[in-house]
Amino acid sequence: MNAKKIYFISASIGIVSAILVLTLYGFIKKDVPTKEQNAQYTQQITERYKIFSLPLPEQLDFAGEQVPMDLQDVREKFDRELLVNTYWQSNTLLCIKRAHRWFPVIEPILSANQIPDDFKYLALIESAYTQAVSPAGAVGFWQFIDPTARSYGIEINDEVDERYHIEKSTQAACNYLNEAYKKYGSWSLAAASYNMGMVGPARQIERQGQSNYWNLLLNEETGRYVYRILAMKHIVNNADQYGFVIRPADLYEPLKYKTVIVNYAIDDLATFAKEYAITYKDLKIFNPWLRENFLKNKNKKSYEVKIPLAGS
Repeated sequence: MNAKKIYFISASIGIVSAILVLTLYGFIKKDVPTKEQNAQYTQQITERYKIFSLPLPEQLDFAGEQVPMDLQDVREKFDRELLVNTYWQSNTLLCIKRAHRWFPVIEPILSANQIPDDFKYLALIESAYTQAVSPAGAVGFWQFIDPTARSYGIEINDEVDERYHIEKSTQAACNYLNEAYKKYGSWSLAAASYNMGMVGPARQIERQGQSNYWNLLLNEETGRYVYRILAMKHIVNNADQYGFVIRPADLYEPLKYKTVIVNYAIDDLATFAKEYAITYKDLKIFNPWLRENFLKNKNKKSYEVKIPLAGS
């Protein structure tokens, strides 16, 4: 290759490189806002979006027990949960929507067992009214672990897990809470025990010489637990005050179904579903406690199976 060709190629590469550098510089320069642009953008954010500290109610109660809002640490703990749940908008909005569906199911069971209505919010903070499974293996709306569930009459085997059965798990939760209330004589401590175990609060009561949830120093999770229930109760009952605009049409409606008694074996739940003109998917949504695609039912036990109605 002669010198002229080498010079021409080198010059061409140099020109192309210069153009690329200048082009890239133009893009970089264009993407970096000026001081004035930053100031203007900051002003727009300030004008359009504001995050407010929230006013605290002067009086609160949990299950008829007064919350000592005159205590500084109580106010600050409640403030924390109120802020977290108000500004975790997506989760709280979904909780409010789901509550409209599940409150009518849970409330009568609580009432029939003399459990204060406020405990429907305990299930709400436990699972957000979803069939959740925790890393520790707690399952369902009420987040029962296997041994505790079995001790309160919940059936768990390869085919059936009634921790996913909303009515039966709610009844089991009522049985637990009534036992805890008999032990502690306090609904707030009964709620705390739901988080840390039946004997957990007793150990701290003996250690600290205090028998009031609000005066006990507890582990981080249990120390926040009743405040989380209170915060969700307060937000759900004052949704407009905390910025949640929810039209009646946005709420999730209660499920509509008929009940079929099954006291026999079902070889294939998909075929069973077709017999009732529904899908396997719908059968499982309405009956999440059915854990397999069959029900051997060797003991010929009677189960109430929900069959969704048209439009559900």
